[in-house]
Amino acid sequence: MEIISKIGPKIKEFRKRLGLQANKLAEQLNISPSYLNLIESGKRNIDGDLLLRICQELRIELSDLKNDASIDLKNSKIAITKFKKNKNINKLDLKIGPKIKAFRRQLGLQANKFAEQINISPSYLNLIESGKRNIDGDLLIKISKELRVEVSDLTSKSDINLENNISELLDDQLFDDLDILGPEVKDLVNTNPKIARALIKLGDNFKQKDHDIINRVENLSGKIIDKRKAAFPGEIVSDFLQENKNYFPKLEEYANTVFDKIQINNRCTYLALNEYLKKEYNIIVKDVLPEEGKPFSKYFNKKKKELLLSDYVALETKKLFVAAQIAHEGAIDIINNYLAKFSFPSEESKKLTRVALLNYCGAAILMPYKLFHKECMKNKYDLELLQNTFATTFEQIAHRVTCLQDPKMPGIPFHFLRADIAGNISKRFSLSGIEIPRYGGACPRWNVYSAFTRPGIIQAAVSKMSNGEKYVCIAKTVEKGVGRFGEAKSILSIGLGCEAKYAKDFVYTENLNLNDKKTEIPIGVSCRTCDRLDCSQRAFPPLHKKFDVDVNSRGVSVYVSND
Repeated sequence: MEIISKIGPKIKEFRKRLGLQANKLAEQLNISPSYLNLIESGKRNIDGDLLLRICQELRIELSDLKNDASIDLKNSKIAITKFKKNKNINKLDLKIGPKIKAFRRQLGLQANKFAEQINISPSYLNLIESGKRNIDGDLLIKISKELRVEVSDLTSKSDINLENNISELLDDQLFDDLDILGPEVKDLVNTNPKIARALIKLGDNFKQKDHDIINRVENLSGKIIDKRKAAFPGEIVSDFLQENKNYFPKLEEYANTVFDKIQINNRCTYLALNEYLKKEYNIIVKDVLPEEGKPFSKYFNKKKKELLLSDYVALETKKLFVAAQIAHEGAIDIINNYLAKFSFPSEESKKLTRVALLNYCGAAILMPYKLFHKECMKNKYDLELLQNTFATTFEQIAHRVTCLQDPKMPGIPFHFLRADIAGNISKRFSLSGIEIPRYGGACPRWNVYSAFTRPGIIQAAVSKMSNGEKYVCIAKTVEKGVGRFGEAKSILSIGLGCEAKYAKDFVYTENLNLNDKKTEIPIGVSCRTCDRLDCSQRAFPPLHKKFDVDVNSRGVSVYVSND
């Protein structure tokens, strides 16, 4: 009972950090409030299913509950007793056995040798690895120790978007004769995520070379063959941010030290940023009007130590430029250390990621974590109010709310995307669990696209994926371009969303009825990967279903029959 007496209060601590009432958490876990009270007070043991669900709802890892050195789960009789096959555990999409096999093979361990190390028979290990035998908690911990992995590596969900990215990659006529189905893709991602990521890299490389060849032919012939743009360096940036959950604690620490020195009445001003840059690094900021025909946004002259900022850009953007320059001078070593831990396919993608981290740190200076988190909690993520509070742009605010991933002070796990009117996604990131397409546009029913019909207005909607998961999504258009009369501006749409279970903490749900199925918008990821056959907006046939045309029969679209 000593162990559970320490885990229970930890659960209570993490729940309170989220501002989650006990009865609400109990409801989410499908247990009684009295049962939860017994758990939190250390008077009731927890089975494996429930423990994993608790970790999921509290947005923590299993290791967060046993980070006290005095807590030794390996020798305990509590906590992870059995992993039962029920409706709750299925939600976690556990494929433990095949994952154990994959990690064992990565170490070059023979099955009989590994069975000996964990003190079970080879036949029993074979049943476990083939998914035919459940695993008790003690054995699971012993297995993770011998494989040198965390328990969470064996029990966690597939990487967000990885399954969909593979499906998109296989949506090519090259693979038509293989008849690869969705469950096969899912098994690959669950059991061999490294292989799946390798396939993505090959796909990116192939498509990049395809685009390069097309560009060369166009240059030689003077004819336009294909108008597609190769945005793959940007995709690598998204992959980097996704891998790090868009949270970089050392940059947050640096940003806090800067903010503490320059804050004026709890805020960060443009003049204060300029003064800090001059005082600390002898760099002068100059606001200039670009010469006619030679527009620019910013230019740093290393020799003169001058940062030139164009008067064509808004003050909010200038603030970010100066803050990013401060990060470049004071946090570049921290940034390079983060970059060194990631495998970049090209120097171009690495440089682009460095810019992204400089902007991340700059935004953290303007909106320091603790203060920003406090304002988000107080105002329930009212983006327009936060925009005014911190004197930044709507897009900067939307970016920043996705960074609140400190386990000790977490925010809502959001997804974020930016799209143009042609449907191209130029930025994407997801912690909400929603899948965002990698190689093409998303589902036309997403409100990030319908936002273009009402420019400048925040549109909120309840979106339901084909797997039953519901999300609260908002979208708003923003203008980009030169701030002067007569110059055309581009219009982009910013999308932000979270799982419906966080609705009470998200101000934009106040006028939405989450229980009214009539107001739910059925969406998919993209037409090719979506299994909805009742969609009149379908632009392509679904990948998982053989497509045939019947001249005598038609469903809601030409790509769906009545069969």
